[in-house]
Amino acid sequence: MNWNLDQLEAFVTAAQTGSFTATARKLGKAQSRISTAIANLEADLGFALFDRAGKYPVLTEDGTAVLNDALSVLSQCERLQSRALSVAASKPVQLTIAMDEAVPIENFETLYAGLALQFPNLSLTLLNGSQEDIARWIDEGRAELGFVLQDHPLPLSLERYAIVRTGQSLIVSDDHPLASVDAPTESQLIAYRQLVIRDRMGNAIGKPLSPSYWHVDSFYLISSLVMRGIGWAFVPEHVARADWYAVKTLSTQNLPYQPDFMLSAVKRRDSGWNDVLKWMLDEAQRLFREEGAR
Repeated sequence: MNWNLDQLEAFVTAAQTGSFTATARKLGKAQSRISTAIANLEADLGFALFDRAGKYPVLTEDGTAVLNDALSVLSQCERLQSRALSVAASKPVQLTIAMDEAVPIENFETLYAGLALQFPNLSLTLLNGSQEDIARWIDEGRAELGFVLQDHPLPLSLERYAIVRTGQSLIVSDDHPLASVDAPTESQLIAYRQLVIRDRMGNAIGKPLSPSYWHVDSFYLISSLVMRGIGWAFVPEHVARADWYAVKTLSTQNLPYQPDFMLSAVKRRDSGWNDVLKWMLDEAQRLFREEGAR
């Protein structure tokens, strides 16, 4: 067989996007090259990967069967590329880090203070944004490492490295009607407006309990609005504990299960682990591990 990685990439991307046109756009190639690459791959394999009878190509049964194998081959190649880059660039002179605005900022201030001492000649750029911003910046190569708080699916080109899991807190203002209820039930909560997190693209992240709710794209803005009595909300524990918010935390013991958050580092699969990136991940995991032990 004479198939190559370009053909596999065209096949996998077409399967993911559902369109040869979208594949060409994503890979920055002419559509004719995509069609030819997939046709040549089918010829090498000896069977059709897509049914082209309709407006859009649809995976055949054989195409579906080999898709995971193709993904696995591409993933291994990306890891090899990552290893090679790690060896070639172990001590970078500049770095860009992207941070989810909802991460525990005090811990990261400690992390960056240690980074300044450990790598005094490093030129660092810090970017702040939503999780969707972080994923896009990493995927586009605008940042080498990102830190995100929530567990949403990432592009296949990215990998997630767990740091710490954190719970949620139920918060209200001191003068909110729920403030007198130490452990409200769901039926009590749904009587009042809920403030629910969403991303900047308008996609809901948190599922509202109350039929009356507002969507807000920042946990910190949610906490500010809660403080003004506009509604109640679930926010990460470290946000609820922040000194600048005068809010009351209520018990969730009488409520349905509320999912917690995973703080993670995010990096492209095909990028290397240089000395700085390895130090940052190890140090972040150590800082949060020690905090949890206290």
